[in-house]
Amino acid sequence: MIHRSSLAHRVRRACLRSAAAALVATCAVAAPAYAQSDRMVPIQIPAQPDAIPLKTGALPGAKAKESWHSQYNSVFARNVTEATLTPFLPDPGKATGAAVIVTPGGGFRTLSMQNEGWDVARALAAQGVAAFVLKYRLNQTPADMPAFERSMTEMFSATAARPPRPNPGDAMAALAPQIADSRAAFALIRQRAPEWRIDPDRIGMVGFSAGAMLTLATTLSAQDTKPAFIGLIYGPLSEVTVPADAPPMFVALAADDPFFASSGFGLIESWKAAKRPVEFHLYEQGGHGFGMYQKSTTSTGWFPAFSSWLGMHGLLKPRQ
Repeated sequence: MIHRSSLAHRVRRACLRSAAAALVATCAVAAPAYAQSDRMVPIQIPAQPDAIPLKTGALPGAKAKESWHSQYNSVFARNVTEATLTPFLPDPGKATGAAVIVTPGGGFRTLSMQNEGWDVARALAAQGVAAFVLKYRLNQTPADMPAFERSMTEMFSATAARPPRPNPGDAMAALAPQIADSRAAFALIRQRAPEWRIDPDRIGMVGFSAGAMLTLATTLSAQDTKPAFIGLIYGPLSEVTVPADAPPMFVALAADDPFFASSGFGLIESWKAAKRPVEFHLYEQGGHGFGMYQKSTTSTGWFPAFSSWLGMHGLLKPRQ
């Protein structure tokens, strides 16, 4: 169940520990498939001409500036202090009117912008679903890469042997800036829905790891967002209190996920007990952070399964 009585500083420490471990999991599992590029290499911030500032303000107390790096044939952002939303709109002739906010993961310290953001959004847009990649504000990390790598080593060393079991209530208490960013994303899409040919009642959210935490926290705590559906990809599955009007939920997780596969399936049971629609895919292998990487495991099938699920709910064709 959700517990809201933890002291704020204890909640934040717990959230940061979980965040570090989640990032480590992504790196550790992806490395075998992309060993040739497992080193973090600083890169110039990519041009993002379509990124729309969400105007939720600068991250309080932030000193380090946004920076990016490459790793595992993908790109990552960190020290994000101002949130943006980047649209990936379908061809008008294919548009279904449905939309999805895509929320990358990275332990609230980085964002997997390509593997869990842009690539997902492009795949959704190809099916007629408008997709919007949310670059949300992050916890600060050291500005230079060697110091960042050392800080992560220090942070995860105490938690690597014990997978995190974050409480959703704790996450919501610690993620006020990020929840504000997701709320602003929903508001912007609804404001510009006519221009983007979107049905304001068919906007959902899909998140990965930390992004899945944010997706669930937004669903449970931000009453004004009202997502039409949600997808949680390798996020925590702790038990929660489910609202009577909770949206349909799609969940994908690998049974060998080192962080979230051994904590039970309380979230699934919570949704079922509340008699709300839920679909759960537990893949034998895939580890953590598989996203859109092409791997030899069946976890690669999560996106076709998610697409089929959207179709089952009538979201891959215009509303009649």
